[in-house]
Amino acid sequence: MSPDEDEPKQDGESENPVPDDAPEHPAPDDAQAASDPAPLIEEAAAPDLHEEPLAEIERAAPQPTPPRRVAAVQEDYPFGEPEIPMPARPRRGDRQRRRDAKRNLDLDLGRIKRRKRYGLLITTLSVLFIAFVLAPVTWVAAYLFFDPPSNVLMMQRAAEGETIRHYPIPINRMSPHIVRAVIAAEDANFCTHDGFDIEAIQDAMESNRRGGRTRGASTISQQVAKNLFLWPDRSWVRKGFETYFTALIEFMWPKRRIMEAYLNIAEWGDGNFGIEAAARARFGVSAADLTPLQAARLAAVLPNPNRWRADNPGPYVRGRSATIVARARDVRGSGAASCVLIMDRDGR
Repeated sequence: MSPDEDEPKQDGESENPVPDDAPEHPAPDDAQAASDPAPLIEEAAAPDLHEEPLAEIERAAPQPTPPRRVAAVQEDYPFGEPEIPMPARPRRGDRQRRRDAKRNLDLDLGRIKRRKRYGLLITTLSVLFIAFVLAPVTWVAAYLFFDPPSNVLMMQRAAEGETIRHYPIPINRMSPHIVRAVIAAEDANFCTHDGFDIEAIQDAMESNRRGGRTRGASTISQQVAKNLFLWPDRSWVRKGFETYFTALIEFMWPKRRIMEAYLNIAEWGDGNFGIEAAARARFGVSAADLTPLQAARLAAVLPNPNRWRADNPGPYVRGRSATIVARARDVRGSGAASCVLIMDRDGR
């Protein structure tokens, strides 16, 4: 027995003294941890009351801008990043899409321009068609059934202060002598031409070329076109319209209606328009009661009714009236007025 073993232990001393540098709460050894796992499970399962709020705060907090992004922002916007986000720099695909969009826009603009050009052309053609085809045809067709209340010459005479007297009547209430006299004086080939007397035009041109008295070669159809639809003028524009309306009249109207319109619209001076007003003013009779001489005198003054008078004729009117009376007999005998007068078709 050694001396150390025989020496008794003092009170308060343990068999395993704790060194001075040992921790205040020593960790359990592995054997004790293995034998008692409950405290470890409880510690792992116990929720941390501060973990979830901290995570939410971290997610809500703005993330720090990466250094490269900060450098790019400072390079693009030296005065600071604008409040409104700007589009990113275009990439190669963006440039191609932009070029395609510009090309499509150019195509659309070109298509719109072509449509406008074609639309203007169609509009112009439509206006010309209405002005030169539809409106004139409708106008001429209307006057086939209705007598015009007035014309441009009537309005002009009224503006000059004349009192207009105009009494349109049907042709069956007109004397046949006035029909023959007008054909003999104004248009001997009225029933045979189609609105234009080529032979008379050539004779008038030859007479005017020789320097003789100026002659006109207008047919009754041409005078109807001028008196009903146009204005009194000698311009080429009016002549062109006169030709057009003459062709329409000859195509759409019978000869009887052309003669009726002519005798109802012709001017006989002093504001008298139409054969009824002229017969009443010059001879105090109706148009149905005109004699061959009275009809010849009224036909003789037609070229210039405001200069010559049928009721008080001068030497020229008397001589021309006698010539017209003789020609009217030839018109009756030859049937030159048969397209207007049914009685002349039998040679009576």
